Order: sequence, then C-alpha cells, then structure tokens
Amino acid sequence: MGAAYEGQGHMTKAIRSPGETLQEYREIRGFASFDDPEALSYVDSNGKPNFEAIRQTDEFRELRRRLTTFVFPMTALFLASYLTFVLLSAYAKDFVSTKVIGVINLGILLGLSQFVTSIIITLGYARYAKRRLDPQRKLLAEMTGVEE
Repeated sequence: MGAAYEGQGHMTKAIRSPGETLQEYREIRGFASFDDPEALSYVDSNGKPNFEAIRQTDEFRELRRRLTTFVFPMTALFLASYLTFVLLSAYAKDFVSTKVIGVINLGILLGLSQFVTSIIITLGYARYAKRRLDPQRKLLAEMTGVEE
C-alpha cells in the first residue's frame, strides 16, 4: 500500500463523554468499540481490576522492585539495631549500666534509641513512598481506570 493509505484501517479509541461515568463507559463500549482487540484488558467485564493481568505488567514489577529495595534493607537495619540492644542488655550488663548523666545509663539511652530508630525509618518510608512509590501506583491506577 502506498503512503496515501498509511494509517487508514485503524480507528481511534472511543472516549467517554463528559457526563458519562467510568462504569457506564465500560458497559457501553463492549462489542462495537474501537479498542484494539489484541490489547490486554486490565479491567474485567464488571469494571473490577484484573489483578492477574496487572501483576504481569512491567509497571507492577517496577512498583514491587521499588518497594522491596526499601523494605528489606530497612528491616535488616531495624533488626540489627534491636538485636544489638537485646544482646548488649543480656550479655554486657557492665557496659549498659555505665552511667552517662546522673541516673541515666547507656542501657536507657540504647532503649530510647529504639524509638528514635523506628521514627526515622517511618519518616524515611513516608518520604520514599511519596517520591518513588506513589507515582508508580498512580500509573497503575490510570492503567486500570481506577478513579482515586
């Protein structure tokens, strides 16, 4: 076919009218839609997300990768911190009973540092989620047509 016929034969996708809800759009488009029949649908016939299809997408895999690259190191950091505190409290009693200021000793400071560690990890996760996870989650929501 010549250049004059290029692009013909492929119709554009139907768009929702301004007053039409997403559910109404999904119910109407079915048989006579201009959607690509080869395109994998991320939404079932009831308008619910098709989780099996979503799980296979590169966007979902990227979201999982981003989540695990934060969660596993932070879990290891917290467990190492906590186990160090527990082991020092159990086996290095002379060390943790060392007075720092008045009646405050290293054991009390190490115990309080567990709260500080938890708060720092929580704030770090909130910041990481806002910058790296939420944009990826929004992309997946757009793919499935989920309205937020």
